[in-house]
Amino acid sequence: MTVAPLTVGPITVDPPVVLAPMAGVTNAAFRQLCRRYGAGLYVSEMVNARGLMEDGEKSWQLASFAPGESPRSLQLYGTDPAVVGEAVRRLVGEGHVDHVDLNFGCPAPKVTRHGGGAAVPARPRLFAAVVEAAVRAAGPVPVTVKMRMGLDDARLTFLEAGRLAASAGVAAVALHARTAEQRYSGRARWSAVEELVEALPGTPVLGNGDIWTADDAVAMVERTGCAGVVVGRACLGRPWFFGQLADAFAGRPVRGEPPLGTVAAIAAEHARLLVEAIDEDRGLRMMRKHLAWYLTGFPVGPAARKRLTSVSTLAELDDALAALDPRLTVSPEAACLPRGTQAGPHPVVVPDGWLDPEASAPPEALADASVSGG
Repeated sequence: MTVAPLTVGPITVDPPVVLAPMAGVTNAAFRQLCRRYGAGLYVSEMVNARGLMEDGEKSWQLASFAPGESPRSLQLYGTDPAVVGEAVRRLVGEGHVDHVDLNFGCPAPKVTRHGGGAAVPARPRLFAAVVEAAVRAAGPVPVTVKMRMGLDDARLTFLEAGRLAASAGVAAVALHARTAEQRYSGRARWSAVEELVEALPGTPVLGNGDIWTADDAVAMVERTGCAGVVVGRACLGRPWFFGQLADAFAGRPVRGEPPLGTVAAIAAEHARLLVEAIDEDRGLRMMRKHLAWYLTGFPVGPAARKRLTSVSTLAELDDALAALDPRLTVSPEAACLPRGTQAGPHPVVVPDGWLDPEASAPPEALADASVSGG
């Protein structure tokens, strides 16, 4: 199956693949690595709009891009229309971004209990105001939204929120086909993506959830009619997954999983990019979780895993990687095992009175402050 490119405002995304923003993962180093394997839209970690407006060092560091990175795609988190609008106006006015994505899907209790993240679409007038403020401030720069199906099965919001976002002029809507209550557990309900596609005939809809293989991505498009896919946990420790997706969407045979020697070289490059962007100590601490993901499915033994996930210098990392058998391979079944968090389900807590359908007030500033830059 050959799939048409995705159009996000003036940006053509071919193949129609978007990297899902993931805290502590989708920084400039990881985006650079993924981009080498296939084209797509590679989105930053979630950045706090209030943090940008207050010139928070962490927020601006998360909002940084590698030299030559294009298009520069940034995901913004915020709950106050005025703050979000000003943050977008500043980002666009300073020529900092080519695309802004708004996060309305974060299920973290520290966020939803204050009315943020996945709780915002449950207050539709506020949701619409935030999106409208961002679109107005962005001008020619496309704005998209990413959301979940709703708080839980009894409080589904995705169809109304999708229509409001489309009316506000967003360039695309992405749906993680789980509720906030599910978090990352259970099965994603692709039927919800299909419903949203039918509800928004003039707006591209992107599907997200349970895309573990390139075949899954093609199946998502075929079954739901969505314009493209958003992939997250499947690429943890597998930046070459974007090459496999490019193959599948172009109708080519999908390249196989690389042997451990190739994986080790990619992991070493990933670590060096992190160290160059930050420093050796913090870069290697951040790299430890990635190393565990790179080893998924390989029969390297617990001692090798422990050694690799406790390295603190590039020299230690090189020695530990050199000790691995480069000929080892991983089966396709093991390669696509679920990675990252599987947390959930957990009840969703929102502020008292939050579900008043006529309310439009943003939550107190604590909702933004609780997400400290990402």
